[in-house]
Amino acid sequence: MDLAILLPEFGSVIWTLVAFVVALSVIVAIHEYGHYIVGRWSGIHAEVFSLGFGPVLFSRHDKHGTKWQLAALPFGGYVKFMGDANPSGGVDADAMQGLSDDELRHTMNGAPLWARTATVAAGPLFNFALSVLIFTSVFLWRGVASEPLTVGDLEPLPYTNELRIGDEIVAIEGKAPPAFDEEISFDSYLRALPVQPTLDYTVRRGGETLTVSGPYVFAPIASQIVPRSAASDIGMRPDDVILSIDGDPIFAFDQLKERVEGSEGASLELEVWRDGDILDMTLTPRRVDEPQDDNSFKTFYRIGITGGLFFTAATETPGVGESLMSGVAQVGAIIQGSLSGLWHIVTGAISTCNLSGPIGIAETSGDMASQGTSNFIWFIAVLSTAVGLLNLFPVPVLDGGHLCFFAYEAVSGRPPSDRALKVLMSIGLTLVLGLMVFALSNDLFCP
Repeated sequence: MDLAILLPEFGSVIWTLVAFVVALSVIVAIHEYGHYIVGRWSGIHAEVFSLGFGPVLFSRHDKHGTKWQLAALPFGGYVKFMGDANPSGGVDADAMQGLSDDELRHTMNGAPLWARTATVAAGPLFNFALSVLIFTSVFLWRGVASEPLTVGDLEPLPYTNELRIGDEIVAIEGKAPPAFDEEISFDSYLRALPVQPTLDYTVRRGGETLTVSGPYVFAPIASQIVPRSAASDIGMRPDDVILSIDGDPIFAFDQLKERVEGSEGASLELEVWRDGDILDMTLTPRRVDEPQDDNSFKTFYRIGITGGLFFTAATETPGVGESLMSGVAQVGAIIQGSLSGLWHIVTGAISTCNLSGPIGIAETSGDMASQGTSNFIWFIAVLSTAVGLLNLFPVPVLDGGHLCFFAYEAVSGRPPSDRALKVLMSIGLTLVLGLMVFALSNDLFCP
């Protein structure tokens, strides 16, 4: 076999693995640091902070007596507190024997209930905080559309386009646009424009007002490629322009959408314009379940391309408070969507294939990294929210399970018995491992 044939595929696998390890390491480090720092503030001593498992590659002790280490298997991490039997917790009876009351206070199991609760809850909360920080920073960096609507950037297009960077759009087809931040009104305005290959744009340029020709506002341009989609699998890239479908010319993104949704999964022949070159591509739309406004799900055929305006609007920097609120809202939307999706999977309303495992997450990491640093960082924030949410599920061995034990202790005045804990932890571990196997099978066998 020719090794040169395998090199691109091998390089893709390495890139995917590196992206996955980087994303996972950042998220795990933040999660475990939350446990560590709040534990330290609460008077609980951490003996080991490990990023990764297995043989230790590097370690050092800090002034607080904590061993910080980097291990060979970079697929997770842990904090081992004083008195823990192992990285997963549990009581080391031998280590606890003979400790003074002051020393017991510095162990996880000997600390007050409030300290243990705060330490365990800190991991998921730090994941949410990381997500909010990233989303807020991205909103600040990307900015919001300036008023009046102004052309900020123009990519080369295979269409007649007389618009220029810096043009202020006064009207399209004689109708003035509403404010860009009035999303519903602005979208309704654009949807009401005549669907035709060329539109008249009235613009203000250099103190003059003139009318120029430009493409339909929603041209069939791939603004983004969804990871692990049909479009991603055949190598489509952002800014690709779809010229025709099965030989029929198109000029609007909705024309592409209609053909895909009406395909019933049949393959489509696309003519794609990319940087002046014409490419012929064949792809097969896939069935996907998408959330609706009423929190239900509906099945569509999709190829994994998102559209938008054919130009990038000029932006201005929003306030920190506005960006922070947008960041918090984004985290809330991810949590709501995740819980809704999981509920619909459990009730059988949507396919279980909507649940991805480690292979799917790794492939998504690689795809997002390939689409640029900004997209990859955004993906880390999304994944961090998902990890924080998953850890809050009331399953023994997860943080949420420990919080349930603490709630029981707060109500009853005593912790669950060691026997009950062992049984519950075994059940929890079985559930988690079963979920991992199920998700992995989805990665391997779902289309």
